Amino acid sequence: MSETRPRGIDPRGPRFAAGITSLLLLAVVFVGLVVSPLRTTAFGWFAYQPLPDQTSSLEASLVWFRLTDPAFLLLLVVALLFLWAVVWPRTAPWGVLFRRVVQPRLTPAVDLEDPRPPRFAQGVGLFVVTIGIVLHIVGVAGAVVVAAAVAFVAAFLNAAFGVCLGCMMYLLLQRAGILGRARPTTA
Repeated sequence: MSETRPRGIDPRGPRFAAGITSLLLLAVVFVGLVVSPLRTTAFGWFAYQPLPDQTSSLEASLVWFRLTDPAFLLLLVVALLFLWAVVWPRTAPWGVLFRRVVQPRLTPAVDLEDPRPPRFAQGVGLFVVTIGIVLHIVGVAGAVVVAAAVAFVAAFLNAAFGVCLGCMMYLLLQRAGILGRARPTTA
C-alpha cells in the first residue's frame, strides 16, 4: 500500500522561519549601526577611510575592511541561508527545525499551502540582501544596513502578522502570467 503525501506545506513553517530570519536581520542592522561605524568612517557614497594604524595600500585596505565588516559577514550568512532555502527547501535549517521540533508539538495543520509562493519569497529576500552585499563590496556606505532593514520589514510582517510580501508578489506575477501557470485564454 503506497502512502500518498499531501501536496503543500504547513503555513506555520514559513512564519516560524521568518521569525528566526527577522531576528538575524535585526542583528545585522544593529551591528551595522553600532559596530561598523566604529571600524570605518564613510565620506559620501564611495569613500571609506582606513584606520590610522593600517600601513597596507589604500585599495587593499578598503576592500579588506569592507570584506571583514561584521555586519557584512552576518548579512552574508543570512544570504547563504536564503540561498539554501531557495535551492534545497527540504533541508533548509529553519524548515528542518520546524518539522522536527515545533510541528510535532502543534495540532495538525487544517489547510496546507502551495510551497511555491514562500519559496519565491525566499528568493526575493535573497535578491534584496545580495544587492546590499554587492553594493557594500563596491563601497556604497550603508548598503548592508539598508538591505537588512528592508528584508527585516518583510520577514517581520510575515512572522508577526502572516503578511508575506514575497508571496503577494508571486501571486501578482502569476496573475499577470509571468510565473506559474499560464494565463487563461479568452475566446
